[in-house]
Amino acid sequence: MAATTSISEELRNRIQEVLANVPDPEIPVVSVVDLGIFRGIVEDDTGNAVVQITPTYTGCPATLVIEQSIREALANAGLSGVKLDTVLSPAWTTDMISEEGRDKLRDYGIAPPPKGSAATSVRHSTAVQCPRCGSKDTQEVSRFGSTPCKALWRCCNCAEPFDRFKCH
Repeated sequence: MAATTSISEELRNRIQEVLANVPDPEIPVVSVVDLGIFRGIVEDDTGNAVVQITPTYTGCPATLVIEQSIREALANAGLSGVKLDTVLSPAWTTDMISEEGRDKLRDYGIAPPPKGSAATSVRHSTAVQCPRCGSKDTQEVSRFGSTPCKALWRCCNCAEPFDRFKCH
């Protein structure tokens, strides 16, 4: 017998629509949905909706801001009764970034990791495409970029520096 749920499809869609407009505080062109931080909606013991989120990595300094932004967006949409739960397992990986999110990152000047790269070594030898000119003649300048989840790279073709999401 299938389990019944009191969370309507309409409510699920409304919550997801709200979250699709909550920007990441460090990269405002992508939402928490684009980045895969939003994991899903479950029901608690009392039948209330619970939004599950996972930080991009444990200790991410933006986690509290993301939680506050989600709570505020839900409240502004009249959904203050929706609860929020941080889920650490399974851990977030760069494979959770949506294709739309990858496109938005690239357009913003950040090289997104290719799908499947989370399963490879952090310092794998896959060529990184410059988000500015498209060249794959690039090199890592520093393992540390503008935020802890990014590394600094440089394009040898157009000589522009750019951030790249670290694969994990």
